[in-house]
Amino acid sequence: MYTIKSNYKSEIIIKNSKFITLLYKIDNPDIVNSILDETKKEYPDATHYCYGYVSNNIKKSSDDGEPSGTAGIPILKVLEANDLNNVLAIVVRYFGGIKLGANGLIRAYTKAVATAIQETGLTELIKGLMVDIIFNYKQIKNVDYLLKDIKINNKSFDDLIIYNISIPIAFTDVLKNNHIEYKIIKEIDIEK
Repeated sequence: MYTIKSNYKSEIIIKNSKFITLLYKIDNPDIVNSILDETKKEYPDATHYCYGYVSNNIKKSSDDGEPSGTAGIPILKVLEANDLNNVLAIVVRYFGGIKLGANGLIRAYTKAVATAIQETGLTELIKGLMVDIIFNYKQIKNVDYLLKDIKINNKSFDDLIIYNISIPIAFTDVLKNNHIEYKIIKEIDIEK
């Protein structure tokens, strides 16, 4: 399984219609609507904002007014065919005055997303865990050192400190060996 290295934008023109593909790296499908809102502000005159995403086995797509099955599903199929996860693909379309027909739309949306994926870099994903680690203030220097290469999603300071982190499964051995208590929140895919 793979994800994109960073957010990416590409553009193609097919029979006078402009297709702008925006690829976003997402950790969580909850942010999709805010990204769509920002996209609509950035491209206010566009005809359609079609999308598809895969995020930790949650998949969704939208034709946004295009004939049913001609935009969102083709976008999603390209993501799946490339074995991508944690990726949102939005294709912003500016209608160019020439109707493409159902098959033409499917080909256009497929090509738009496939082109963007080919142009951007991919990185491999491995199985991982989202965990909360719980430790006292005396351990903070040691914990911060151990986590220097680990993504910290959230920090909470109270009687004890809680960090929410995303780790490779094997990193639980490091936590155990350093006597750091942890609680598994969920299994996730993380970058290798």
